Amino acid sequence: MKRILTTGAGGSPSTNFIRSIRAMNKKIFIIGTDSNEFYLNRSEADKSYLAPFCNSEKYFDFLNYLIEKHNLEFMHIQNDSEMEVVSKFREKLNIKLFLPSKETVACCMNKYETYKKWLENGIKVPKTYFLNNVDDLKNAYKLLGNKIWLREISGAGGKGSLAPKNFNQAKIWIDFKEGWGKFTAAELLTSNSITWMSIWNKGELVVAQGRKRLYWELGKVSPSGISGVTGAGITVSDSELDRLAIKSIKSIDSIPDGIFSVDFTYDFSKIPNPTEINIGRFFTTHEFFTKAGLNMPEIYIKLAYGEPLPKISKKINPLENGLIWIRGVDFLPVLTRKSKLEKDRKIMNNILKEL
Repeated sequence: MKRILTTGAGGSPSTNFIRSIRAMNKKIFIIGTDSNEFYLNRSEADKSYLAPFCNSEKYFDFLNYLIEKHNLEFMHIQNDSEMEVVSKFREKLNIKLFLPSKETVACCMNKYETYKKWLENGIKVPKTYFLNNVDDLKNAYKLLGNKIWLREISGAGGKGSLAPKNFNQAKIWIDFKEGWGKFTAAELLTSNSITWMSIWNKGELVVAQGRKRLYWELGKVSPSGISGVTGAGITVSDSELDRLAIKSIKSIDSIPDGIFSVDFTYDFSKIPNPTEINIGRFFTTHEFFTKAGLNMPEIYIKLAYGEPLPKISKKINPLENGLIWIRGVDFLPVLTRKSKLEKDRKIMNNILKEL
């Protein structure tokens, strides 16, 4: 029986991971931790513990206590804050990890550093300027025009993002967020985005799948329109995107190892621009792929344990196009097809014609 530790166990990302592990049809004992006492009570692990925040001096001691107490063998992380700390001090943990190198994790945790790597390697990226002070912001407006995109250099879920209406609003926003030295101003792209999630083993691509976001859940109440909560996603395949995703990853790490989830946003010329890599973790809604027949956490676990992999029909985009995952607050996710949505629209239009 495998014995696994997962952190952030009450959050959606880790819940999707736990559900995917349960779908392996093998008995696996899971210990979950969460630093939020409310989230902890949502955990679907076999046993869950309230844990100190990852910046606590006792964080590693606490995890090692659980590792010894429950004879845990492997640990997985599904949130950026813990990923950054664990990666940096991974030798403090008495447990197996399957992470990219410390240098790769550190680079991907800083969106401006990844931007510079991509720019150096000739990858199309939105023009971006680091904002240390007001003069930098003025310069960004001078070079980019009135339409810019503000974002924090670290954090997930569109943290700190805003498309300000003018310079004054931009300055007020950064002042409010205490963001000088933590923000960039970038060329504003379209709202169309896509994610390419992949698993690598010692430089070799094991499997990858593309998913396009159809809309943001709760986006209407977010200042930027980006809530970080995918409302619906659809499986897609695009050979040019595949090529670009691989180049984007290898520009950061020539021998990638572990999970690399590349986010792209399309510019107004319909060219996908990489904007960040969610490193060492799956995107939040990865149970989507599990339910559709591609259990990437199972592949990841088997690689970590050095076990034979389940059969994969093809390495890149093995799932059929047009599968849709619809989710939201307080209801179970739904797996359907694009054809079902088209049928619903057709029925409505036929009724409207008769009225």
